[in-house]
Amino acid sequence: MNLKRVVVTGIGALTPIGNTKDEFWKGLASGVSGAAPITHFDASLFKTQFACELKNFDIEQFIERKEARKMDPFTQYAMVAAEEAMGDSGLNLETLDLSRAGVIWGSGIGGIKTFQDEVTAFNQGDGTPRFNPFFIPKMIADIAAGFISIKYGFRGPNFVTVSACASATNALIDAFNLIRLGKADVFISGGSEAAVTETGIGGFNAMKALSQRNDSPETASRPFDNDRDGFVLGEGAGALILEELEHAKARGAKIYAELVGGGMTADANHITAPHPEGLGASSVMKIALEDAGLQPEQIDYINVHGTSTPLGDVSETKAIQQIFGEHAYKMNISSTKSMTGHLLGAAGAIEAIACILAMQHSLVPPTINHFTDDEAFDPRLNLTFNAPQEREINYALSNTFGFGGHNCSVIFKKYN
Repeated sequence: MNLKRVVVTGIGALTPIGNTKDEFWKGLASGVSGAAPITHFDASLFKTQFACELKNFDIEQFIERKEARKMDPFTQYAMVAAEEAMGDSGLNLETLDLSRAGVIWGSGIGGIKTFQDEVTAFNQGDGTPRFNPFFIPKMIADIAAGFISIKYGFRGPNFVTVSACASATNALIDAFNLIRLGKADVFISGGSEAAVTETGIGGFNAMKALSQRNDSPETASRPFDNDRDGFVLGEGAGALILEELEHAKARGAKIYAELVGGGMTADANHITAPHPEGLGASSVMKIALEDAGLQPEQIDYINVHGTSTPLGDVSETKAIQQIFGEHAYKMNISSTKSMTGHLLGAAGAIEAIACILAMQHSLVPPTINHFTDDEAFDPRLNLTFNAPQEREINYALSNTFGFGGHNCSVIFKKYN
C-alpha cells in the first residue's frame, strides 16, 4: 500500500543538561556532564550517591501547585516537554481535527516516587489503610498520555508503551506507523522518567548496574572506556510532534526532519544482559534500514544506546560492525548518555531529538569522558570521543535497548 510520509514539526526537551530544546542542544554541543551528587534525597548510605538530575527546575513555573500535586514527577516532566513541543509546532487547536490527533508516550517505570511514598507512609502508620485517592492515577504509566490528551483535547489513539529503556522509541514507532497507515494526522510522542528516588537508586544498585564513581560523578558515565563501571541514572522528558507530511505542508509548518524507518526486535536471551554477539541489536538495525528503504552506506551518524556498562557497549558495537561492515568505520557514532545519563524510558525521545538537532546543526555530539582505550573496541570505529565533530548528516539512526531484551531503532532523514 501507499504509505504516507511522517515528519517532525515540534520538539520539547527537559533534560539534565538543559530544560529546553535549545539549552539541551547547547549542552550536547558543549560536551557538558549532567551528573552531580543527588539532591532529591539523602543518598549518603547508598553505593551510588550521584545522578543526572534536572537543574533549576520548578514545576510551579509550568503547572499550578494544586494540579501538580495530582501528578507524579514523571507526568509533570511529560507535560512540560509536551507544552514546549506544541508551542514549537505552531499547531492551531481551533483548526486541527482533534479526532485525528493522538498521544503515544513511553515510560519504563511510571510513578515510582508515588508508589514509594504511599507504601512508606502506610508502613509507618498504625496499619489503618489510608491512601491518597490520587495514588493509583499518579502511579500508572499510561496517565502521562492521559493528562496530555486532556490538556490539548486530542481524541485520537492514546496510550503508553512500556518496554523498559526502549519505551520512548517504541512510542515513536507506534505513532509513526499509525500516521503512515492513515489512522491519524498528528501525534505528541516521546517519553518521560523520574526514577532518581531511593527505590530507583537502591534497586539498580542491587543489580550492580550503576556506576559507583562517587569521587568523580561528572566523569562516571564513560561509554566505551576501559574503566566504565555502569550507567548513571538520569531523569526528564522528550516530546516530538509527529505529523503527516501533507498535513504539515498545508499549514506551512516548520519541518525539522522526516522519520523514515523503525525496527523492533527481542534478544530472547536474558532478562537484563544483552545478547553477547548483539543478535537482537543487529537485527533491529537491519529491519529499520529495510523499513526506510536504505542501504547501510547511507547512514551518517548513529546515536547508540551506549549506556557505559561492561557488556552492553561491546555487544552494540559488534552489532554495528555486523550490519555496516566497512562503512562502520566511515560513520560517526556517539553516546549522548555520557552527558545526560540514562533516562530509562525517556532515553529514546531525547536521543531522537539529539539526532534531529545534530542534523540541523551539522554537528555530531560527542561521547565525553573517554580516558583509556579498551581493546574490546575496534580502534577504526569513530566513537566521537570528547569533542563534537562537524559533519553533514543526511540520515541518522538511534538505538535503544531495554531490560527484557527489547530493541528499537529509528531512522531520521534531513528534510529538504
